[in-house]
Amino acid sequence: MSRNTAMSRLQDACRKNGPLCIGLDTDPSYLPESVIANYPSKEDAVFAYNKGIVDAASQYAGCYKVQIAYYEAMGLKGMEVFAKTVQYIRSKNIPVISDVKRGDIADTAKAYGKAHFSGDFETDIITVNPYMGFDTLEPFKEFFPEKGCFVLLRTSNSGMQDIENQSLATEKPVLSLVGDKLNQLADEYAASHPEECSPFGAVVGCTEEEDARKIRDMYPNVFFLIPGFGAQGGKARIAATLLDKAGGAVNSSRGILTAWKKDEELAAKRDNGTLTMDDIVAAATKAAKESTEVLLEAKNSL
Repeated sequence: MSRNTAMSRLQDACRKNGPLCIGLDTDPSYLPESVIANYPSKEDAVFAYNKGIVDAASQYAGCYKVQIAYYEAMGLKGMEVFAKTVQYIRSKNIPVISDVKRGDIADTAKAYGKAHFSGDFETDIITVNPYMGFDTLEPFKEFFPEKGCFVLLRTSNSGMQDIENQSLATEKPVLSLVGDKLNQLADEYAASHPEECSPFGAVVGCTEEEDARKIRDMYPNVFFLIPGFGAQGGKARIAATLLDKAGGAVNSSRGILTAWKKDEELAAKRDNGTLTMDDIVAAATKAAKESTEVLLEAKNSL
């Protein structure tokens, strides 16, 4: 039986092309001035960069993640770039995650679902914040199984200690409430769809080694979105641990988008201000290839 749900397609893509999720969190400041100068606007340059990476680097990526905040910060033209980027990735039959971290009640959550699972911003999977309560997740089920949600569980920022890692009366951390709910939802879905991956996945950062094995073992049937690899300091072996069992997609954004800043072959062009779009796309593609190789090596060494 074919696997056609959004999360199953993502799981299959990561098994086929590798677990790298390329994050298109493309701030205009990540592009050199010599590149932006060749486009009518910075927004046009951002879309050209995104498109170039999708065209050149997709063989090394299981999926893409587009962080909406960077595009909102550019105003209306930025949101046009967000829509065009998501649409372009989907036109290539590559899974795309819109990192929007929505979380609200009843009709508001349903409206968020409609906004990102249909129309101009239609995507495959979104990120959601469950910390207003589990009723905030219910409206998204209307769009399953063709769409999916990654639920914040154990994030990659140090501030997660303030709430997610606080102890309950049971001495378990707050995040365990979310994880246990995701386990329940995964088991319920598997009962009627044994071949498919649960439409609810979890966001689990790879910056803390001591948590990785424990969390992976606690939630064996939940597919993970794994931020924190690369610029945030997450190590490949931590990511590899989280890739065990149901698997996951390991996000890298700045490490790929700004690879041109560290590419030794581009040193002269950086110094004299003659970098081109082809140059920075090539550097990003090389960084994506190297990231995938490092992740697969770490995974295979477990």
